[in-house]
Amino acid sequence: MTSTLDLAHGRVPANWIRLHTLVILRWFAIVGQSAAIIVAWRFYDLQIPLGWCVLAVGIAIIGNLIAIFVYPENKRLNGSEAVMMLLFDIAQLTLLLFLTGGLHNPFAVLMLAPVTIAATFLRLRQTVLLGLVAIGLLTLVAGINVPIRTASGEALEIPTLFIFGFWLALVIGVVFLGVYAHRIISEMRNMSDALTATQLALAREQKLTDLGGVIAAAAHELGTPLATIKLVSSELIEELKESDDLREDAELIREQADRCRDILRSMGRAGKDDLHMRRAPLETVLKEAAEPHMDRGKTVRITSRSENGGLRHPTVERRPEIIHGLRNLIQNAVDFADKAVEVDIRWTAGTIALRIADDGRGFPPHVIGRIGDPYVGRKRGLARPGYEGMGLGLFIAKTLLERSGATLVFANGGAGGPGGMRGAIVEVTWPRHMIESSDTEGDGVLGENRLIIA
Repeated sequence: MTSTLDLAHGRVPANWIRLHTLVILRWFAIVGQSAAIIVAWRFYDLQIPLGWCVLAVGIAIIGNLIAIFVYPENKRLNGSEAVMMLLFDIAQLTLLLFLTGGLHNPFAVLMLAPVTIAATFLRLRQTVLLGLVAIGLLTLVAGINVPIRTASGEALEIPTLFIFGFWLALVIGVVFLGVYAHRIISEMRNMSDALTATQLALAREQKLTDLGGVIAAAAHELGTPLATIKLVSSELIEELKESDDLREDAELIREQADRCRDILRSMGRAGKDDLHMRRAPLETVLKEAAEPHMDRGKTVRITSRSENGGLRHPTVERRPEIIHGLRNLIQNAVDFADKAVEVDIRWTAGTIALRIADDGRGFPPHVIGRIGDPYVGRKRGLARPGYEGMGLGLFIAKTLLERSGATLVFANGGAGGPGGMRGAIVEVTWPRHMIESSDTEGDGVLGENRLIIA
């Protein structure tokens, strides 16, 4: 999760960039520059300072050879080292442009490449630095350069107005491509890290569910032996009244049996048996999800009803993604509620719907359309009032619930909200067949517990 924390604070983790990648890109540039010089000299008889141009290309070759032989192939650069590499490329290209007509040379457009590359993996301020350097050097070679001449000695120049237009186009290109590339890559990284966080949350919930199943099975299997031990020890206590030492031993056995029973109950959830580890009534699953937030000083009311009348309460599969997703939504509602949270369960023959509403200040209207995106709270003014989260909780909830087949809608209640709730409202709707247990006649027992095979 290091990369998630780094990106959440606007940082790109160090050592992400392979030196080998930049070396390969530079080789491509060297081949292209060499080809352009050879074509201009051999095929078009253009007069250029060939020796100096070869020296400029040779500098890039020497730089690559040093990188190859001094550093190992798996060397990864930190931000500062990558900036120095790209500054070297910008300076080398500027020297070549200076020797070959400056902005009269159409290959000046290649100055966009280092800035675009920087925008894909460097911090924003480092990208801005490289962009400003590139713009400054382009401005310099626009006015100071060695002109390209034909075989007859005529200088190849384009009108000043076109030079200004070309310079302006390059400046706009540096800014636009830099911002565009940085924005797209940042969103891709944010989404990747947020999905990683979602997978970790789901894995944790799965482990907790599995652990709960093991505990419930243990409590079920050990219940009869512990009851037998307690019964026999109680009978021994009655029969050993005249032997104090033996009676104390029998009392100790009964106390330890009671202690084992209490430990198993405390590790599991009261009233839950093996059947509930696989499926349970929706209201029971919802109460389990809300359990950690029931005693936080806010009232959490859960109601349920059939909209068609006569339909039995749906029994759903106890999937970890459903429990964790609902828990995050309820936590969010409790965080921002003033006094109460209403959770309403409704079902028809074809759908199951939940409405989670709080009496807080609601979602800021300008971010309702973006709720569910990761890191939506990073930018100023996007977080809900008084809260400095990054939007990961709602993103995880939305992702996990959509994975189970749900559709989520975020809205604000206002003065006429359901149940008088004026704050945020989250509607979660499933097609009934997506989450309802396939065993709808689940009033029987599961039978003997199965062995857990590692």
